[in-house]
Amino acid sequence: MFETNPFAVLSAYISPEIMQGYVILMFIFVIVGTILDMMHKKSAQYFFENAEKAKKNAKRAVSGGEKVSMAVATVANEVLTSGEFQSTRRRLSHLLTMYGFVIFVATTAWLIFGYTSQGTTAPTTLTAMWHIGAIMLCLGGYWFWFFIRVDVASEGVKWYNFNGRGDIFIVSLLTTGSFALLWSGTPASGGLLNVIFFVLFITSSTTLFSTVFWSKFAHMFFKPAAAFQKRTTKADGSYENLPEVGELSDPAIQSKFPDIPEYMGTNPPNMGQGIKREAPSHY
Repeated sequence: MFETNPFAVLSAYISPEIMQGYVILMFIFVIVGTILDMMHKKSAQYFFENAEKAKKNAKRAVSGGEKVSMAVATVANEVLTSGEFQSTRRRLSHLLTMYGFVIFVATTAWLIFGYTSQGTTAPTTLTAMWHIGAIMLCLGGYWFWFFIRVDVASEGVKWYNFNGRGDIFIVSLLTTGSFALLWSGTPASGGLLNVIFFVLFITSSTTLFSTVFWSKFAHMFFKPAAAFQKRTTKADGSYENLPEVGELSDPAIQSKFPDIPEYMGTNPPNMGQGIKREAPSHY
């Protein structure tokens, strides 16, 4: 299974040009969906207007070197390692899903554009990475769906609750990876089951990439931009156009705002687990 390029087998029934055209069409769907999402939510307009306000309230100029350093930090923390997640299992689930998706999509395009013509054989490493990417995607996605998103004790959300547009991304993502593995793992010699899995795989992937406007797919492009902007406003002193408070543990700040130690203790950054002190149990 791991040594087989399923797209090379598929080329006996569907021409490589059609497969390549499908990949290009999905790429166009993502671009158009993201642009429409930006226009609808006015997210780009918000970022630019907020940046202009921050410039007016900035207390110091941020050098080009600092911006490069913050960009690197943003990529390393928010993009590559998902450092914004406080929950370890949520972070691991997200990383498995994210890297699995990236590997799966990249190797799919590589296999289709490079190894579906007659006389070409895909390297075993590449076909193995395609399957491993799909497995990582499924592991992270199902972990999220059944054990993180579904929290009956605290939220009463059951595994079969489907939140329409809110869940269309994760559901189509999971079914794409699952049916891809099932399609690859069943005999391709005209078997009905193999054809069914292939049709479901294409249906799921088409849904995934064509519903970007309604799904949470586009947020992966906005999150790094928002994180970088937050670092910039902190560095230039504009603090996202909010008043600068300072370190809450500073005695001068506590003298100015005497209710801080009253409600948060003398060392606010280390005031305990708070709401995490006990496991939620509402259902």
